[in-house]
Amino acid sequence: MSRTRILTVPQNAGRIRLDKFLSQALACTRTAPNTAEEPDEADDFDEEAGLREDAQQNIPEDIQGQGELSREGIKRLIARGLCLVNGKACTSASTRLRGGDTVELEVADMESSLVPEEGEVTIVHEDSDVLVCAKEAGLTVHPCPSCPQNTLVQRLLSRFPELAAMGGQRPGIVHRLDKETSGLLVVARNEAARLFLTQAFAERRVTKIYLAIVAGKTEERGECALSIGRDPVHKTRMACVPLSQGGREARTDYERLWVAPDASASLVRVHIHTGRTHQIRVHMAQLGHPLLGDATYAPGPVARLAPRVMLHAFSLTFPHPAGGELSFRLPPPGDFMDCLQRLSFETQTLVVTGNPGSGKSLVLRMLARRGIPTISADELVKGYYCAGGEVAQWLSRRLGCDILAADQSVDRARLMSAFEASPDLRREVEELCHRLVLGDIRDFFASCQKERRELAAAEIPLYFECGWHKGAFAPAPLSLGVRTPLATRKTRLAATRNWSEQKISVIEQWQWDEEKKLSACDLVLDNTGDRASLADRLEKEVLPELERRRNERALAVTEFFQGLVQDRTGAGEDRIWASSSRS
Repeated sequence: MSRTRILTVPQNAGRIRLDKFLSQALACTRTAPNTAEEPDEADDFDEEAGLREDAQQNIPEDIQGQGELSREGIKRLIARGLCLVNGKACTSASTRLRGGDTVELEVADMESSLVPEEGEVTIVHEDSDVLVCAKEAGLTVHPCPSCPQNTLVQRLLSRFPELAAMGGQRPGIVHRLDKETSGLLVVARNEAARLFLTQAFAERRVTKIYLAIVAGKTEERGECALSIGRDPVHKTRMACVPLSQGGREARTDYERLWVAPDASASLVRVHIHTGRTHQIRVHMAQLGHPLLGDATYAPGPVARLAPRVMLHAFSLTFPHPAGGELSFRLPPPGDFMDCLQRLSFETQTLVVTGNPGSGKSLVLRMLARRGIPTISADELVKGYYCAGGEVAQWLSRRLGCDILAADQSVDRARLMSAFEASPDLRREVEELCHRLVLGDIRDFFASCQKERRELAAAEIPLYFECGWHKGAFAPAPLSLGVRTPLATRKTRLAATRNWSEQKISVIEQWQWDEEKKLSACDLVLDNTGDRASLADRLEKEVLPELERRRNERALAVTEFFQGLVQDRTGAGEDRIWASSSRS
């Protein structure tokens, strides 16, 4: 069985080739060689073919979106004499048409090739006129040359066989989502509903909101209104193309909802006012924030940050053929939320502090033996004082080579004497050491974050005295204070470091009082016993508490993202979980 398609060339179409006009008019799914993807965010069937909206209005409604002929297939039909131009047979595909010309094409019905297939389809809403589906990522909406089977349409036909009455390869489909895009999709159940919804999309009476995970830290709000067309170089891609070169009007607004701790990615809510092929992907890439997982429009490292294009059709509002309006919201699927969880990962950072002789260095070594990455401010300072170190070089320039020992490291005894003679010198050296230590520990924490280490610890004796607890690190570390009575500390310092009573007193004065320091800490570890007792307390008190806080944060992050994707209009009733409203 076949049908004769009767088409009229729009008056303003110019001189257009016969085969090109037919391929556009019949909304072919393939207008460029090897185009594997189907359109994304397309609000009418001609988006990928590039048919002008005014031309589409001259195409009979019964053939809009019908047929899946490639351009080569159309050429074969023309060559077989199945095409008439102004009532006369035409066998040349390159024939130039003029505005007002009438074209008749005999096309075999393709319904018989559309075979229903079993497969899971999540139906959010159904009534006698429309279906609203939750399309899963990886599922093609309708058959196309690159995916002739296992599509949403074929699964729907298995459950709703009445769709076949509309004919064609995409019965009931009034808009589409890219294969890798998840989310809400409305399908017409009868021809009247299809025509109504097609018109609603064409008149921009449908509101579509997407959630996307994009590269980098976006502005809080942004917009792109550059026209979109076929990429003139890469024919399988779309690009921002001027209207004069075939681009079509497009407008995208976005709002940033969240940014990753390392500013590597952002979650954005996107509103598209038009429905061009790959509109969100093209516009966000143009703004410098391509979608994660997008192998087509994102550079390699960004494309590899996610298993698919991180785009989800979150909210859909459209007029109902029977009157009123339907509105739906659908939470992102697991892979989308998992991606956000990975991006939100933060190494738990810990600062071990305490007064001289408290045992903080011993605690740091115990953590290191458990495989926890560690760094010590004291060890860093030792390096600065060694031959060639930053402090050694600065002091030799400031005081001369007499401040150095024979091995070219700083002579500590001479330095202490210089400090006693000049308090200003001590402050200068302290400031230099503090800047160096702060930079090195920040770099250490950043490297642990990059390596996705669960916990990292830094020993910083003067953490509070330097004021670093007031925003020097982002995020702020937890602080662990090691408590040891002064008498015990004096005994240890005399035995292990050969410190005199006077030196202990001087250095103790440079620091906060022990109780003041410990009261400022998040956690306190008692070290009044032997080494075994310290290790036991660390194992039974501190490490479990750190793990509890990590788990608590992970749960808070999950709840945070769930809250973010909810409607922020303050509507009151939470309808995000695949629910709807009708007025």
